[in-house]
Amino acid sequence: MKHGYDEATGDKQVYIETYGCQMNVNDSGIVASVLEESGYGLTRDQEDADVVLLNTCAIRENAERKIRTRLGMLRSEKEKRDGELMLGVLGCMAERLREKLLEQEDLVDVVVGPDAYRDLPRLLYEADATGQAAVNVELSKQETYEDIQPVRYDSNGVSAYVSIMRGCDNMCTFCVVPFTRGREESRPVTTILSEVAQLAEEGYKEVTLLGQNVNSYHYTDEDGTSVSFAELVDRVSRVSPEMRVRYSTSHPKDCTDDLLKVHRDRPNVCNYIHLPVQHGNTEVLDRMRRTYTREEYLALTERAKELCPGVSLSTDLIAGFCGETEEQHQDTLSLMEQVRYDHAYMFKYSERPQTYAARKYEDDVPEDVKQRRLEEIIERQNQHAKESNEEEIGRVHTVLVEGPSKKSDEQLFGRTDTNKGVVFDREDYEKGDYVKVRIEDCTSSTLLGTAIEKTTLAEAARTDSITTEPAVA
Repeated sequence: MKHGYDEATGDKQVYIETYGCQMNVNDSGIVASVLEESGYGLTRDQEDADVVLLNTCAIRENAERKIRTRLGMLRSEKEKRDGELMLGVLGCMAERLREKLLEQEDLVDVVVGPDAYRDLPRLLYEADATGQAAVNVELSKQETYEDIQPVRYDSNGVSAYVSIMRGCDNMCTFCVVPFTRGREESRPVTTILSEVAQLAEEGYKEVTLLGQNVNSYHYTDEDGTSVSFAELVDRVSRVSPEMRVRYSTSHPKDCTDDLLKVHRDRPNVCNYIHLPVQHGNTEVLDRMRRTYTREEYLALTERAKELCPGVSLSTDLIAGFCGETEEQHQDTLSLMEQVRYDHAYMFKYSERPQTYAARKYEDDVPEDVKQRRLEEIIERQNQHAKESNEEEIGRVHTVLVEGPSKKSDEQLFGRTDTNKGVVFDREDYEKGDYVKVRIEDCTSSTLLGTAIEKTTLAEAARTDSITTEPAVA
């Protein structure tokens, strides 16, 4: 049902630009759905837009710097159009910097936090009618947008994302997310299963469950029935046995044996787990308020490898956190040697206002030292990734085709269930097919293979999704 102010939208076109995490991408889809319902059109061309919305990220200083640069460019565009272009800042940066955005960036017409997207049509109408900036950055303890199907305008038609919860309760000392996204709120199970079923009906072959701390999901129905994250993943996997299931991003403290057993027992739950360690030293982990020690984390990775043979592990790593010594940095490198991650997201520490670390700790590691330590982490990870990929040569993987390779339309690109990218000749295969591929060669980031035959997840489960065969001479 459209709102009373919808007639004011006319034929106005909206251009949405998204920065940051996959959660923001999904949120942009929610924004698009809300605006379409209120009579706005969506455009992929900024030149055609009457409204430009920047969905922003505040996780690192560099992300905010990019937004400020972009706002400066849009200021010029707005002046060229004599103020007819409306500009909005959405998301985490809107929540964190609402006053500064209004005071210093007087070109902004709307400032909307991540829990207020339903209010966006009213805010745009108000700003247009009054000529004054309209703001709603109120955080909600209930909002999960469970009844809104996001517009998937950037989807490849094969893989889709489903938000299952919002916010985070962990309060890690370096992280601004609890301040910009609020406390955890889990979405009702029935709405999640319904959205996944709809995606399966539309032909999607892979779904990724999203949340700031996705594996802390916990929902209690009105009748008192409680559903854990492990139970949710199991239920999602049963919606369509031919649809792969992934999730992101998780916290090691919430990775339970029950969840690992779902990975082991459900063939369509991918054998890939993201376990952000952040650091390899217990003292630093304590300062970060990560709630586990180095030894406890290593025990978890061993348990994952024990229950889920062949599991692929990825992580997040921060170089140069407050007070980090050279010895503590070496602990991160040695932990990497023990775990041998297939993928990692690696960053220099970036102090964020409002966080405990910004208030209580000194950001005392020099920038050049941070950079050098980060480069050492990246070099170590690249080495491990290449060695891991070299071990794949001769193996056969079931690959979900996502589309043509970036380098050649004559080749296809897909991923294994362990999240490794694979390129192989197109032949007669199509996007959305499951294809058995023998790995012949590799780079540090991509596997190169030869297609054997089209398959299904059910067939792959019967014949083992990964088998070792002699490498082709």
